[in-house]
Amino acid sequence: MIRADKISKSFDGRKVLDDISVEFKTGCTNLIIGRSGSGKTVLLKSLVGLHEPDEGSIWYDQTNFTSLGFKERKAIRKDIGMIFQGGALLDSSTVEENVKLPLDLFTEQSEEEKFERVNFCLRRVRLENANHLYPAELSGGMIKRVAIARAIVLNPRYLFCDEPNSGLDPQTSIVIDNLIHEITKEYNITTIINTHDMNSVMEIGEKIVYIHEGKKWWEGSKEEILHAENRELNDFVFASAMAKRAKGVK
Repeated sequence: MIRADKISKSFDGRKVLDDISVEFKTGCTNLIIGRSGSGKTVLLKSLVGLHEPDEGSIWYDQTNFTSLGFKERKAIRKDIGMIFQGGALLDSSTVEENVKLPLDLFTEQSEEEKFERVNFCLRRVRLENANHLYPAELSGGMIKRVAIARAIVLNPRYLFCDEPNSGLDPQTSIVIDNLIHEITKEYNITTIINTHDMNSVMEIGEKIVYIHEGKKWWEGSKEEILHAENRELNDFVFASAMAKRAKGVK
């Protein structure tokens, strides 16, 4: 479980997050949605510790993450997997080397143990024969799958995904959504996904938090979102559906 308790964050005097309290459940896919500039990315970065909230606290299970110093946070950071929007692979390293990197940084395993774990994770994301390829040789979907393998190589308890379907075609997006959902269930991870993709919302949105102008405006499930009596949320859902349809027409 990850919980934000009354967190606020401002930049240059402008409040980007305003008194947000929300709990993200373990073993299910928690989605943060909202328009560009709504504060959803700042919320995700605050949860993972890339931004410090000006007010409030962030809890990882029973631990107040906000109150910990840099060294004290290391133990929790070892339990965090992160999938960045562009994949964030090292271009000069092979797939195998990219996935192995967290093991090099955070463990004292033997090289044999590391390679065994790397190969297990690559098999899990269905990239068994990609070890010695470089990022430039991969498709967009393969890059995202390598990023997922790297994110789970330390067997994390918490998984953060920043726009994991960005730049992918609809079919590949479904593959990535399903893979994240499967891994969340299989390893009982607290997974938090920042997205504007309504297909992802309707496919894997077990808990959805809608951010509007820095405030938590609505939360519920994918079954509830289509019947929500919330004008701003309804406008967002309608605009997202229309944009998706227009893109398909082109």
